[in-house]
Amino acid sequence: MKNVSTHFWRTFVPSLFCLLMVLGIASKTYAENAPSLMPLPAHMTKGDGQLTIDTGFTVKLEGYTEPRLDRARVRFIERLAAETGLRLEGGATSTTAVLTVKTHGASDAIQRSGEDESYHLQVTATGAELTAKNPLGILHGLQTFLQLVTISPKGFVAQAVTIDDEPRFVWRGLMIDAGRHFQPLDVIERNLDGMEAVKMNVFHWHVSEDQGFRIESKVYPLLQERGSNGQFYTQEQVKEVLAYARDRGIRVVPEFDMPCHTTAWFAGYPDLASGPGPFQPQTHWGVFDPAMDPTRESTFEFLDKLLGEMTALFPDAYFHIGGDECNGKQWDASQRIQGWMKAHGMKNDAALQSYFTGRVQKLVAKHHKVAEGWDEVLQPDTPRDVVIQSWRGPEGLAAAAKQGNHVLLSNGYYIDLNQAASYHYLTDPLGGDAATLTAEQKALVLGGEATMWSEFTAPEIIDSRIWPRTAAIAERLWSPQDVRDVESMYARMAVISDKLNFYGLTHQSYREPMLQRMSGKTNPHALAVLASVVQPPEGYEREDLKQYDTSSALNRLVDAVGPESETAREFGELAKRIADGKATPEDWQLARAWLTVWRDNDARLQPGLAASDIMAELAPLSKNLSQAAGIGLQALDDLQNHHAADATATQSNLQALKEAEKPQAVLIDKVVTAVEVLVEASGKAS
Repeated sequence: MKNVSTHFWRTFVPSLFCLLMVLGIASKTYAENAPSLMPLPAHMTKGDGQLTIDTGFTVKLEGYTEPRLDRARVRFIERLAAETGLRLEGGATSTTAVLTVKTHGASDAIQRSGEDESYHLQVTATGAELTAKNPLGILHGLQTFLQLVTISPKGFVAQAVTIDDEPRFVWRGLMIDAGRHFQPLDVIERNLDGMEAVKMNVFHWHVSEDQGFRIESKVYPLLQERGSNGQFYTQEQVKEVLAYARDRGIRVVPEFDMPCHTTAWFAGYPDLASGPGPFQPQTHWGVFDPAMDPTRESTFEFLDKLLGEMTALFPDAYFHIGGDECNGKQWDASQRIQGWMKAHGMKNDAALQSYFTGRVQKLVAKHHKVAEGWDEVLQPDTPRDVVIQSWRGPEGLAAAAKQGNHVLLSNGYYIDLNQAASYHYLTDPLGGDAATLTAEQKALVLGGEATMWSEFTAPEIIDSRIWPRTAAIAERLWSPQDVRDVESMYARMAVISDKLNFYGLTHQSYREPMLQRMSGKTNPHALAVLASVVQPPEGYEREDLKQYDTSSALNRLVDAVGPESETAREFGELAKRIADGKATPEDWQLARAWLTVWRDNDARLQPGLAASDIMAELAPLSKNLSQAAGIGLQALDDLQNHHAADATATQSNLQALKEAEKPQAVLIDKVVTAVEVLVEASGKAS
């Protein structure tokens, strides 16, 4: 911020886009002394000079080769050309090349958890060399090289550096829920590209839910014919995704959730259910009563045939069987099931579910797969080869490891809950209860998965919910445990976020068209100013503030804004520096400029609020921002004049700000808490 002149602010402060531009410059300036890599490598030494990237840039493959490496080279050149705007051919025309890629041997024919993913990358002012034991390491190293590329006074360059890198955890996953809201093939594939960019290696594909069964079954076609509302993946499309993922070093693990979250199954096959029908895919969200009947042999005969079909379709060694959120109400209501349980010595629903899981696990093993399930699956008699995915808390992860099961962490990585990147970043699979595990038990922790549940996610906006925050989770799962600098993470994540645009992700580009559609204006600046400082409620509060179902349009401001307001976060840090007496003159100038824009924005936005109900609901939110900013400006005056604010006025302002913290239009004004910091400090000024 130190290079921002007074003239700049007087001329450009009214434009939101200039404010955001300055923020971007600030973030990148922070990181300019070191490569903005994410994840940070295990070992990195900065060299002297820079490698020039120009139209003569070429790549040569040496050693072991296969078509996947050839495609990776082409993809690498295409990404480099997109980012630099240079016309690159990429192929080496002689015995020398700018980047030489040396692969020592093949990876497994079916990608396996725990394969060697290490690589060595050396970049000098005259050339670069990437070496790895197999193609997986090469794929990761190419992404690191792309992240090294930046603009300089001499044009595009890559910083001279020596990197020896390998992941901390073998399982670094992203789960996308295609059951509640179906996600088309292009959404899946571009997010696989994003995963490749940050070295994630497991795509967990959640393909069955109460709202939809999303994969074509040729054995039981009524699953998709009656249970998908016509939105499902054909088996040929599944194969396309599998090939697309393998090209990027990503395994694909499907999830068929059972015995609950299965209403859509029963639409075509009601005899699977524990209670009477008729059944249709659910149109609302939540935990529903319908559950599979574990007391009928016909249930397991059905599942045996379906699992035989689906395990043959998906080559990965792991197969997710769900197992979460069974309320047992259908079981409790059935006298027949209760009688069966009594006859078999089962005291409760947990015992019945454990019996079901054990049977299904054996079927999965029969088809040569390893079963995986959510942490409700863990029981004292759960086989040790079942992988537990912990979503309810670190204590579940520790319990699974102590029992001898491999385990993944997802609690803390629920990216649908609109939590800050810093929260996800500081959540560690070996933190909390897991920190007390023995070395042998810690070795059972495979890693973790970010989870993108889709109740409030349409294809238009899903990228913005996943990126760039998932890059922070990717770093937590790849980089050494002591890499925990939050400020550095945010600075590097801003750079990586921009680079992800060149992978076809829409996490930045989606917003402007949505704001234009809402406002009916080509340049909705006032609406964009409001959008820049609000975010959806954290956790599960959104579903309590407004009723939603599968037909609800996700086209309002709460859908158009990202999960974390970067502007409000930056302002919060600025307010803290001012309150702590550590602010520079430029900090004071920037704080006043921002607050002035926010105070005056309501008057600019008001004429457009009558355009539609989508806009009209924003009136209280806009007014609250204006009032909070006005209070903040007064607090700045008091602090700059070393004048303690009147105690009564301070309390009145704090009370008004507490009211402004409450959700409006299912949105939270994230500036308010920062203004509270200024007001509290002004009350103590002298």
